[in-house]
Amino acid sequence: MTLDLRAALGTPDHSVAPPPARTGATGRAARFWRGRPEDPSWVRPGLFSLLIATAVLYLWGLSASGWANSFYSAAVQAGSTSWKALFFGSSDAGNSITVDKPPASLWVMAISARMFGMNSWSMLAPEALIGVGTVGVLYLSVRRRFGAGAGLLAGAVMALTPIAVLMFRFNNPDALLVLLLVAAVYAMQRALEHGSTRWMVLVGTLIGFAFLTKMLQALLIVPGLALVWLIAAPTPLRRRIGQLLLGGVAMLVSAGWWVAIVELIPASARPYIGGSQHNSVLELVLGYNGLGRLSGNETGSVGGGGGRGGGSMWGATGWLRMFNADNGGQISWLIPAGLLLGGYALWACRRAPRTDAARSDVLLWGTWLLATMVTFSLMQGIYHAYYTVALAPAVAALVGIGAAAAWRDRRDPKAAVSLAAALVASAWWSAHLLHRSPQFHAWLAPTVVVGALLAAIALLGNAFLPQRIATVLALTAVVLGLAGPTAYALDTASTPHTGSIPSAGPAVSGARGGPGGGFGRGPGGQFGGRPFNGGQFRGGAAGAGFGGGGPAGGGAAGGLLDAAKPGAALTKLLKSGAVGYTWVAAAVGSNTAAGYQLASGAAVMPVGGFNGSDPSPTLAQFQADVAAGKVHYFIGSGRGFGNQMGGSQAASDIASWVSSTYTATTVDGVTIYDLTASGSAADATSALSG
Repeated sequence: MTLDLRAALGTPDHSVAPPPARTGATGRAARFWRGRPEDPSWVRPGLFSLLIATAVLYLWGLSASGWANSFYSAAVQAGSTSWKALFFGSSDAGNSITVDKPPASLWVMAISARMFGMNSWSMLAPEALIGVGTVGVLYLSVRRRFGAGAGLLAGAVMALTPIAVLMFRFNNPDALLVLLLVAAVYAMQRALEHGSTRWMVLVGTLIGFAFLTKMLQALLIVPGLALVWLIAAPTPLRRRIGQLLLGGVAMLVSAGWWVAIVELIPASARPYIGGSQHNSVLELVLGYNGLGRLSGNETGSVGGGGGRGGGSMWGATGWLRMFNADNGGQISWLIPAGLLLGGYALWACRRAPRTDAARSDVLLWGTWLLATMVTFSLMQGIYHAYYTVALAPAVAALVGIGAAAAWRDRRDPKAAVSLAAALVASAWWSAHLLHRSPQFHAWLAPTVVVGALLAAIALLGNAFLPQRIATVLALTAVVLGLAGPTAYALDTASTPHTGSIPSAGPAVSGARGGPGGGFGRGPGGQFGGRPFNGGQFRGGAAGAGFGGGGPAGGGAAGGLLDAAKPGAALTKLLKSGAVGYTWVAAAVGSNTAAGYQLASGAAVMPVGGFNGSDPSPTLAQFQADVAAGKVHYFIGSGRGFGNQMGGSQAASDIASWVSSTYTATTVDGVTIYDLTASGSAADATSALSG
């Protein structure tokens, strides 16, 4: 049986024959509230309800996470006071070093901080609104070919994916990355409708700015987009190739202008490029943030991944990585359903012409899902479970598309079986994921399984049900399929998250954070079941001021993955000592420095960058800055984690030089060196008593 999806779904092709436009302000307002003339009355209220509910979920209690990922928060703070720091994505307003990512996501947050003041809400609210926008654009994309019901289902799946809830309430770059990629797919749909060069150029531009958000990860969807264009664009092959090349040029220009400017500016006139060993953006693109993520060969990293099935601090690689204890509860709830239902929709289009738009949409989202999932599963370099938010739009779209296609053709036994199989698979896998957190709503797993089995039996016989009962059955199936991820989503939204490796949902048995799972739930966090403390990573000795501890083993001093938490006396010292200095202090590691910077509001130099292994500054450069009176204090209680995988020893050398040249004093359990008073702690003591 050949299925024309557009006819089967009852969806007119508005891109070909748009409805008559209303004119005037009254007509525009009426269309806004009522939607398209041919829409059922529930469509526009359903869309508004989806967007409002998403906004509430993403914005409610948003400031509970405080500075969230302090590494990026410090850069936002720097950009809110220094235009130079804003442009380059510097970690500090003194512009010593950048974060190890391009700055596009920081631009959004820093501009908000400039407008509304630097605080948790002004920084995180743009991320939440980006999430609402992502749900809206995904709705438009799926609805365009498959109807409003499919769009609403896809939007709901996207909004309730646990890792999406976390990332759209957090300040990592992934939120903006996902929005730009979803917008790129929508633009590709528009380009495919008429073979439009304009829309193809927009596709390239959006992907280019996604590159400026998270570098090579943005390119994972490009091969799929290019393949679909060459297969399905309604133009001759030669023209298709030319238009594809134009899109590539647009991508190169929109991604490359910032890279070119940074590379052309003399190193002495800009901050050091964090994450590189030779102060180069191109090295960062191709190495630490590029091919190194695939191979594990990342110079300056704190350790690479293991082989397939092997263990490492980044977890075991392998084809089932997205379903393991670390990743399963973040993203995998509806991957089986997406594959089953997307497969049905693709099969239904098997005899359609080359340019069939419905099949093109299935291929766009399907290639996105498979390419990204395979890459994440097998990459051996730095990998974190929150990366999986990049899978969420593709999973959501395939669920919405496939469910709508199969439901509208539900009298066909193949469609009915596909619907029932997708529901049972989702329920079974949801129960498995819920059992990984046995204390978390123990009643939910059996309820979902029993309800899904009954609903699946009804779906197999739905051809004989009245329309009203069939509609109730469909809604019941949706509720059962979303019950598990919704529970995780609500738990995620109600829990504060901080640190560099956040995770969604409750504690998970067997995850790398130990029985407690969730590296970034609440303050601090663990990695690989082991806390980061003084002796775990190579660096300078504790006596050299690089690896010593604050109170309770260094909790106030921060470390690789968590920011320093200075006490009142130390904060007062830093605030009073900032006037007249480019940096009120220097500290080893970006997270350690970020905590002091955010508390004091003054620039703190992050020696060695994120891992403490970047040669920024060198010992000679630091000595010159001290001699010039640019740095007031050195904070010597950062935890040792430098010099991994061939990184620089500069941070350890600086810590050793400081400890052998200046006299140490202790403030709130943290070792401080006054770099303006060699051999004396008098100035620091005076500042504390003043």
